[in-house]
Amino acid sequence: MKAIVIGATGATGKSLLPLLATSSEVESIDCFGRRHPDFTHQKLNSHQIDFSKPDDWREKVQGDVLFACLGTTLKAAGSKEAQWAIDYEANLEFAKAARENGVNTLVLISASGANSASSLFYQRMKGELEQAIIALNFPHLIIFRPPLLIRPNSDRLGEKIAERISRVLNRIGMLKNQRPLAVEKLAQAMLKAALLSSHEQASYSKNHMQVYEPQDIFRLLDQ
Repeated sequence: MKAIVIGATGATGKSLLPLLATSSEVESIDCFGRRHPDFTHQKLNSHQIDFSKPDDWREKVQGDVLFACLGTTLKAAGSKEAQWAIDYEANLEFAKAARENGVNTLVLISASGANSASSLFYQRMKGELEQAIIALNFPHLIIFRPPLLIRPNSDRLGEKIAERISRVLNRIGMLKNQRPLAVEKLAQAMLKAALLSSHEQASYSKNHMQVYEPQDIFRLLDQ
C-alpha cells in the first residue's frame, strides 16, 4: 500500500504516521501539510504545501489510500469562515486531486452527528463535506464518525469537562456508544479499515462505501 496523509501534524495524524511506518503492508507514506511533521522515517516523504494553491501540488498526490485527518477547531481557526476553509475546502480540494490521479481509497475523519441539514455549524459542515466527497465516486470510501476524541496533553477545558461527563454517564450505562475515544485508537481503526478494504476489494461492487459510527469503531477495534 502506498499511503497518503493530510493532517499529519494533528492529533490523529500524529498517531497514524508511526502505525503506517511500522506496518509491513505499507510501502511508502506521502504526507502533505502546511508544516512538516516531527515524525521521520525512511518510508515517509513530507511535502510542505499551501492547500489554497492546488496547482502547485496536485500532480504529487499519488498513491493507493488517502487518509484525510485534516481538521481544526473554531477556536484555533478564529472564525467559522477560516474553519470552513480548512475542514471543508482543503479536504475537498485534496480529495479531488486524489480522485483525478487514480487514488482508489479515501479514509475520511468526519464527526459523530454529521448531517448537512443540522442546525449546528460543525455537524452541518461535516455533513456537507461527506456529501461532496461521496459525489467524487471513489472506488472505495471509508467515513469515520468518531465520538469525543481524547488528545494527548490536551489543554482544551471544554474537552476535559466533556470527557469526564461522558465517562461518568458511561459507567452508569448511558451513552455507551458515545464514550470518549483516544486518537491513538482512532488511528488504529483507520489503518485496520484500510487494510481490510485492500484485502477484500475484489469482492466489493463499484463505489463501495462504509460508514463507521462510534459503536462500529469500537466493534472494529475489538475484532
